[in-house]
Amino acid sequence: MLERMTVASPYAEELSRMPVVERVMEVAGSSTHLWEYGASGADPQARADARTLIVVVHGYRGDHHGLEPVIAQLGGDAHAGTRIVAPDLPGFGVSTPLDAVHDVPGYSAWLREIVPALRAESPEARLVVLGHSFGSIIVAAALGSEPGLEADAAILINPIAAPALTGPRGVMTRLAIGYYRFAAAVPEKLGFAILGSPLVVRVMSVTMAKTREKPLRRWIHDQHDRYFSAFANRTVVLDAFRASVGDDVSEYAARITVPTLLIAADRDDITPIEAQHRVQAAMPDARLVVLHDVGHLIHYEKPVEAAQAITEFLA
Repeated sequence: MLERMTVASPYAEELSRMPVVERVMEVAGSSTHLWEYGASGADPQARADARTLIVVVHGYRGDHHGLEPVIAQLGGDAHAGTRIVAPDLPGFGVSTPLDAVHDVPGYSAWLREIVPALRAESPEARLVVLGHSFGSIIVAAALGSEPGLEADAAILINPIAAPALTGPRGVMTRLAIGYYRFAAAVPEKLGFAILGSPLVVRVMSVTMAKTREKPLRRWIHDQHDRYFSAFANRTVVLDAFRASVGDDVSEYAARITVPTLLIAADRDDITPIEAQHRVQAAMPDARLVVLHDVGHLIHYEKPVEAAQAITEFLA
């Protein structure tokens, strides 16, 4: 058994300056826990006065903590009047499961329900939806559905721009599929233990981290140790995994008409950079920013650069 570390966040100081409020909303059968960052999320009047509302959708098997390094950079005078809301996806973190299948249609329907409820609290705000990794598929599906989610802009970080099996590490994806199939085939209690194996989580973390900075790597591993196995049950995590490798942003790209920022990585093991350019070209109004010497963990390794790209895009 790997010993669980406690590693201080490199971004704790910035995050400590932002007020944080936890709330619960009943959406699509899920008691969805969400966290509001910034002064505009502190009370009902502040929410009503917000000028920008950013709803953040995290990636597969994570929870709202994953995108906190990016959120931490979006405070200060440049983002005064900005309300940032980060829910735990239903079935992950502390949010309870949906009353539907935990696939892209299920999560897309949930997003199309929760975002209007949040927007109603900030009626004058510009609405921006942000998704990372699996969250990018959910956001794209919600925007590209009929009827689609109404938003003013979208931001996709490490977007899954092509089928995962065609990515640079397609072999690793096939191994992952085998791992999840095995976990689905054994008795439920054993399958749940296999899915939450600290050893498997560490292998994944070591594979995905590209930074050579040892303190940052230790913190990344600590984050995955803490939050990567917080799921409600085996069904949730297996359904969501099938969705994460069976769908991608390219399926919805042509129908996403709002201004969209794609923040991609040149060393992403899941999506080749060529696919990001193809998705950008397929979208009617998209800007692509490529960050270098980073992989699928932009939110951990390059949050400052990602936030800079977001700030410029929103400006």
